[in-house]
Amino acid sequence: MSTPPGQRRVVVTGLGAVTPIGNDVESYRQALCAGANGVGPITHFDASRHACRFAAEVKNFNPSGYLDRKEVKRWERFCQFGVVTAKQALAQSGLEISEDNADRVGVLIGSGIGGVLLMETQALVMDQKGPDRVSPFTVPLMIPNMATGLTAIALGAQGPSNAVCTACAAGSNAIGDAFRIIQHGDADVMICGGTESPITPLSVAGFASARALSFRNGDPAHASRPFDGERDGFVIGEGSGMLLLEELSHAEARGAHILAELIGYGSTCDAYHMTSPPLGGRGGAGAMVRCMADAHLEPSQVDYVNAHGTSTEANDKTETAAIKSALGEDIARSIPVSSTKSMTGHLLGGSGGIESVATVLTLTHGFVPPTINHVVPDPDCDLDYVPNEARDLTVHVALSNSFGFGGHNVCLAFRRWC
Repeated sequence: MSTPPGQRRVVVTGLGAVTPIGNDVESYRQALCAGANGVGPITHFDASRHACRFAAEVKNFNPSGYLDRKEVKRWERFCQFGVVTAKQALAQSGLEISEDNADRVGVLIGSGIGGVLLMETQALVMDQKGPDRVSPFTVPLMIPNMATGLTAIALGAQGPSNAVCTACAAGSNAIGDAFRIIQHGDADVMICGGTESPITPLSVAGFASARALSFRNGDPAHASRPFDGERDGFVIGEGSGMLLLEELSHAEARGAHILAELIGYGSTCDAYHMTSPPLGGRGGAGAMVRCMADAHLEPSQVDYVNAHGTSTEANDKTETAAIKSALGEDIARSIPVSSTKSMTGHLLGGSGGIESVATVLTLTHGFVPPTINHVVPDPDCDLDYVPNEARDLTVHVALSNSFGFGGHNVCLAFRRWC
């Protein structure tokens, strides 16, 4: 496993996390190790009329240490999550953004639906009070790219700035695209990941109508059960995960503590159906194969897969098939595959961010997160899903999968830094 001559290597030097099981990276790591459960009744709004009345909410989120009062009051929640986690990642990295390097630091953040709550509330304002009462901040704070824009403003990052909106693959696409920007020499540092705050009346109702959500209202703690034979849909979640990526020699020159290396990125489209993956998982398998080729990896070098693992009937069996296809059945059966969505729920565009953070933590701390609520075997899901308890394991190379509505498939490859 080697890097082609002349290709810029990209390392991770900072992490940020606001999740349903922890509002900073260390809390998140401890919760992953403990198999914590972030799912409970919805408190953000009155869900009594909804078919699904539970979610994985971020608890006790206090952005006051990162944002001023005006920003907290005005900004949409997905933007707050994004800026807070970006600041966490920057702080851990020890990087100082100044006039001398600002144009070499970029921001790239994914979000699936952006400021949907603002859209909902302002639509009601217009209907009930008239169009002249609609907030002038409606459009700027509703659009999905505003997490990127506000993060760049908050950090003073003047380099490449972009946003990705590929549904549940958005966070991973953002990390992969940021990786390419550094590889190609257009930036030395990229703050990247995903953020989402989709627990709103309209979002929950829409996903419920599509029969995508679990309806286990009497037992929400056991509703998110990826790869389990009694899964009945995903649990919607919120939060953000951010990585600070840095060109290797740039990180070494300033004495940065390197956490891991990002070594591969693969992306495909199913070109099949608006919401459903094709049987056999050809698109997901293709993303994994492209990622391994990009990283110059053989399947035998992969030690762990952080799965997309949504807890839906179609995704879990299709992803299982995709992993077998990409790695080969023997290798697929010999390595751990787990879904942290069992603990955090599904953050849509934020998922790739927090799952990449989890994957880096796996490499740095020598453990594999569990798939909790895994009790009933499913013959179509027959890999080692690390059921219910974390596992101590030295992982050298890990893949992280993200798949989204529209047929978007992404795989990222990370390597342990020794």
